[in-house]
Amino acid sequence: MLKAIQIVGSSSGFVSYRFRKPQPNSAFSLISRKSIITTSETLLLPASQLHSHKSCSRDFRMSSTHSKSSSSSSLAIQSTGNIRKINFCQFCGGPNKHEIPDGEEKVRAICTRCGKITYENPKMVVGCLIEHDKKILMCRRKIHPSYGLWTLPAGYMEIGESAAEGAIRETWEEANAEVEVQSLFAQLDIPLIGQTYMIFLAKLKNPHFSPGPESSECQLFELDDIPYDSLAFSSMLVTLNLYIEDIKVGRPKFHYGVINKRPGTSPSEIHAYTLDFHMQS
Repeated sequence: MLKAIQIVGSSSGFVSYRFRKPQPNSAFSLISRKSIITTSETLLLPASQLHSHKSCSRDFRMSSTHSKSSSSSSLAIQSTGNIRKINFCQFCGGPNKHEIPDGEEKVRAICTRCGKITYENPKMVVGCLIEHDKKILMCRRKIHPSYGLWTLPAGYMEIGESAAEGAIRETWEEANAEVEVQSLFAQLDIPLIGQTYMIFLAKLKNPHFSPGPESSECQLFELDDIPYDSLAFSSMLVTLNLYIEDIKVGRPKFHYGVINKRPGTSPSEIHAYTLDFHMQS
């Protein structure tokens, strides 16, 4: 609150909504773990494109244990998104048919009256991982799904705002907290539900916070006291685990990964996933 992978430049500081120039010695490593394959659709990206990307002209290291279809010349990315049937045209209200349009490869909703195609695209969820006195600010949800469970302040990005602005707004709405964004910490794609999470590291401008309309409680947690048994979403579990791993080595990194949820699981089944194509700066 991405038909292609976008590698974000660096974990270098994000201040006033501008990324600083990437450090020349930084590098991404790609860690591929066993995934749950739920669809036959596979997108192949030549590895040479990853190496030659203008904003990431660094070396990549890739483990080829993910899929037999991966090779030294390609990276296989499994698409696990669901196709939702849209019965009526969003433009004229006419009935839709569902078929593959000429020149395309996916089934779309096509209006039988005006002929327009309704496209569905992933939702962008933006939020903040807020550090204060070596503690993390978290909110207990007062809405469904995952009512009563803990999360980082995050929500759907709105039209007309940047990702960082959306993360700041969501933090204010859910925790009545004013924050300053420090850097982009993680981009996590969840193809099964058509969402992409962008989580920013942030600092409190002042030590004041309180529950917003969608929260029943807000609290700063020591790292050892984070309520892992009561987290709302897999994305929050992944984000916090990555953050703690970074703290152990002494510096935050930028992380990209694909969270492949097991089909048929509820949002509260936060351990029913694999983290695939994990890249870190």
